[in-house]
Amino acid sequence: MITVPEIVEKIIVGSPLLEEALYEGLINYSALARKIKPEVQKELMKNVQEGAILMAIRRLSKKIRPKTDVKKILQSNPDLIVRSNLIELVIANIDFSIENHKKLLALAEEQENTFMTITEGVFETTIIASRELLTEIQAILPKRKIIKELLDLSSITIRLPKENIYTPGLYYFFLKSLAWEGINVVEVVSTYTEFTIILEDCEVDRAFSVLKKSLSGKY
Repeated sequence: MITVPEIVEKIIVGSPLLEEALYEGLINYSALARKIKPEVQKELMKNVQEGAILMAIRRLSKKIRPKTDVKKILQSNPDLIVRSNLIELVIANIDFSIENHKKLLALAEEQENTFMTITEGVFETTIIASRELLTEIQAILPKRKIIKELLDLSSITIRLPKENIYTPGLYYFFLKSLAWEGINVVEVVSTYTEFTIILEDCEVDRAFSVLKKSLSGKY
């Protein structure tokens, strides 16, 4: 039979933000017990005393540990590269031909000091590029088929060590900091040693400051 401590651990470990806050000692145990009490009772299908939940939280807080020490991986203090004046176009894969792809790659190669990334998903393709290429990209793509067009975007690229592909929670480390500050992420793009976050222009300064603090261990 499942117990109160088992349910409490399931709830807390199932929420990375909650688990980390508990580990860092940022949570009021009594408030948390009241918050999760309805969920605990639903799982057990009976009334549960708040004191039992509180005791389970206290015991869990003593044994909970981060699954990965991300900060050790980032001791090299990675570079942050900011790009502005970006746009994003989304088109359904059924309307995005190989010929379109070739023309976009050729356009990117012809232009110096411009940015373009093409990400093909299961159902749609996203093109993120320098705003100065917008007119030429629109000429290549069937305009009536464009699902979404976003302007006034910027990006922050984080250069990562090669160990990043073996590090659980590394991307979460960055996105969590932005989420705590209520900063919206439009898109993310990654390569082997780069993690790029796409944001609205109005958010980029604040996002850069938050990420800088996170990497320095001050956040």
